[in-house]
Amino acid sequence: MDKEKGHDAAAMAVDDPWYDATASGWGEEAAARAPGGSRTGHGHPGDVRLGDGRPDAVPRQRVHGTAEIYLEVQRSPAFQEVRGRYRRFVFPATLAFLLWYLAYVVAATAAPGLMARPVAGVVNVAMVAGLGQFLTTFLLTWAYARHARLRRDRAALELRWDTQEMTRGVVQP
Repeated sequence: MDKEKGHDAAAMAVDDPWYDATASGWGEEAAARAPGGSRTGHGHPGDVRLGDGRPDAVPRQRVHGTAEIYLEVQRSPAFQEVRGRYRRFVFPATLAFLLWYLAYVVAATAAPGLMARPVAGVVNVAMVAGLGQFLTTFLLTWAYARHARLRRDRAALELRWDTQEMTRGVVQP
């Protein structure tokens, strides 16, 4: 990093648990049942150490492979809450935006006289509504980012770390 300031590159590195993680996919169950011993690097096969006492944390239990870990996380109340918060924002916002866009297109097609009505000088209703589409897009993007930051990011990050802890001991074939 900054050699002249005396910073060591190793000391400045950010520890990202997902940097070197392999994705789980099809065939994980077959690999877990394959002969060859333990799927974990140490301890008992499938032994997972997690459970920090949070009531919404993914429960501690024996899991035999990465696919099972991800399925268990997906079934957890914490994951369901994050997904529910996402859906409660995205579905109504998407519906409202699509209805607003459809109203603009229908009005432009079915009521050209209304859309051609001047608002201020050469600016007409169609121009204001068209610019309103852009404004709505930016406002919706801002609202989505704000909602994610305030209502989902922290819980999703905790799930990410819990999942990383659970998969830490799983050895990939």
